[in-house]
Amino acid sequence: MTVRRRLITALAGCVAALGAVGVWGGARASGDQPPVPSAPAVVESTFASTAVQGTLRYRVYEPRGYRTSTARYPVVYLLGGLPSSGANFRDGRLQFVGRSAERAGHPAIVVSVQASRPGDTDPEFHDWGPGRNWESAIGSELVRTIDAKYRTIADRHARGLIGVSAGGYGAAIIVVHRWRTFSIAQAWSGYFSPTNPSGTARLSVGSAHADRLASVHHYVPWIARTRAVRLEFYVGDRDPDFVADNRALHYELSDAGVPHRFAIFHGGHSGSLWNAKTPAWTARLVAQLLPAR
Repeated sequence: MTVRRRLITALAGCVAALGAVGVWGGARASGDQPPVPSAPAVVESTFASTAVQGTLRYRVYEPRGYRTSTARYPVVYLLGGLPSSGANFRDGRLQFVGRSAERAGHPAIVVSVQASRPGDTDPEFHDWGPGRNWESAIGSELVRTIDAKYRTIADRHARGLIGVSAGGYGAAIIVVHRWRTFSIAQAWSGYFSPTNPSGTARLSVGSAHADRLASVHHYVPWIARTRAVRLEFYVGDRDPDFVADNRALHYELSDAGVPHRFAIFHGGHSGSLWNAKTPAWTARLVAQLLPAR
């Protein structure tokens, strides 16, 4: 075989080898397909809480493609209603919020958490003292757990809260108390001071001073001065207990010149309203968080 022919044969072998691994001039080989993104997944786990001196359960919605990418994601923390024995974090709203974020083009990790337990069914997301510090368990310990276990964007501008009913109060009070951790909260048919289990009257948390600190209304001047957080809140016109409190907060924020979003929709204190509005409300919130990267 001549030298020229040996060179041509060798080059042909190199081209064949390059084609076999899909590299030739930077192009993907013919017929090679991109990886199929992983399907959305829901994972349930636990963390040991010093704040409540016990084990709390939580669920995580992993968006489509999470397991087949290296991207980091914003996180939405979803708080449910009270009173509860502690199992309501397992309802289907987690998946609904996660899917709504993806359809809006802003995929996010979504986390729901146990916020009560038998014998302590209505702690109102409050820090009551050793063994009952629910706000600290959710607003600090849970966040550290999720950041350690998942590819999150560990930035306040990539963390938001959504709360339903009592969870709306939890989302609003946690965002003002822990503004270095979270940047935005939505309250769906929520209220803005602790209430009794029936939701019909305010609940004292120990003293007049403590009651003020537990009320979102108390922080309106601070929000006006710092613009550190954003509040969005929605309620049904037939909600039996919370329309007046929502209107009051809206007027206070408006008078103080604080940008916020408030609306009253036709409906009651019910899943039919929340389900109908979940896609739009979720899309608004995740659009204001740092995007996956």
